[in-house]
Formats: sequence, C-alpha cells, structure tokens
Amino acid sequence: MDKINVSEKLSLIADHWNPKIAGELNGQQVKLVKFKGEFVWHKHDDEDEMFYVLSGSFNMEFRDKTVVLNKGEFLIVPRGTEHRPVAPEEVSVMLFEPASTSNTGNVVSELTRTNLERI
Repeated sequence: MDKINVSEKLSLIADHWNPKIAGELNGQQVKLVKFKGEFVWHKHDDEDEMFYVLSGSFNMEFRDKTVVLNKGEFLIVPRGTEHRPVAPEEVSVMLFEPASTSNTGNVVSELTRTNLERI
C-alpha cells in the first residue's frame, strides 16, 4: 500500500499514446498517458472509459460533436461510442477503465499497445 505521486510517475513517460499502469483496483486500471496529435477513431464495445485531464487540454471528437477537456475536467465515454482524442499540444491524462480495455478498442493500428508497462 504505497502512495502514488502522479507528478513523479508522469515524469517517467517520455512518449505519446502509450499508457502506463499506475494502479489497479477491482478489475479496473488507473493508467497515465501523454497525448499529442491525433489518435485513431475507435470504440470499446464492452467498456466505458474515463479520461481525467491532469495538465493541458485536448479535444474528444465524436462523430456528431467535439468536447474540449481542460485541466481538472473529466469525461466518461460510454461503451460502444466511437471517439478520437486529439491534442494539438502535449496533455497528461489519467485513464480509469477495466483491465481488459485495449487502448485502440476495435481497431488494430501502429498505436495499439499490449502488455502495458507498470510504473
């Protein structure tokens, strides 16, 4: 039962779109990730995802609207909802989602990550 210093953990992340596991509870994972640029359009058929902005801001694009998320704000993307994060500048995000969640959902691309590193 060690406390987690989010700033220290974020300092270990140098790349973008590569989530790292910072903690686990009840079959859920707390992941830290840095975004910059455009991600792929995707959806998660079986999992909801929570995106909490730790620093910076980004746009969560949906097919019918765009939601701007700033530091201190979070958004829950319901399962089955197609979405795409876009970050013009680097943003640090905490994700909360089931351990089974693939970062690219129903899409396999060069951004798909398996066997996430624990930090």
